[in-house]
Amino acid sequence: MSLLLFACQQSNTVSDPTTSIKEIGNTLDSFNRAAARADFNAYFNYYTEDGIFCGTDATERWDKKQFMEWSKPYFDKGKAWNFTAIDRHIYMAPDGNMAWFDELLNTQMKICRGSGVVVKLNNDWKLKQYVLSTTVPNSLVDTVTMMKTAEEDSLMRVIMKK
Repeated sequence: MSLLLFACQQSNTVSDPTTSIKEIGNTLDSFNRAAARADFNAYFNYYTEDGIFCGTDATERWDKKQFMEWSKPYFDKGKAWNFTAIDRHIYMAPDGNMAWFDELLNTQMKICRGSGVVVKLNNDWKLKQYVLSTTVPNSLVDTVTMMKTAEEDSLMRVIMKK
């Protein structure tokens, strides 16, 4: 009987997907507001301890500690970045404790795409991985490709030697 009671209690811990999606959206908005007000501690509290950030440059794949070190001077100046979601999609894992998302963001770089994975830890949603990408209109892809070819060809040679 106690096993049955325990099993029933466990099944009730899975949140309603609609509620979880709203919570995750609120978390992502708060995460972005923390950066906009240059609140270093609040911003990085949204990441898991083993969280990963992938930035717009191909060399920007950092664990939480590396990202904190890179971004600290921006936060210390009182101006990090100001991103606002203009479109967002959130998808829940069946167990209700993990989700992934993609969003379009209004940024100083114009439209960017944020995507990532969040996990529920102690009733809070935390970023396990966040990927920031710049968008390139299809009509400009050839021009942008020509602009970045020399630098990225060199970088690819370095990466492929590893």
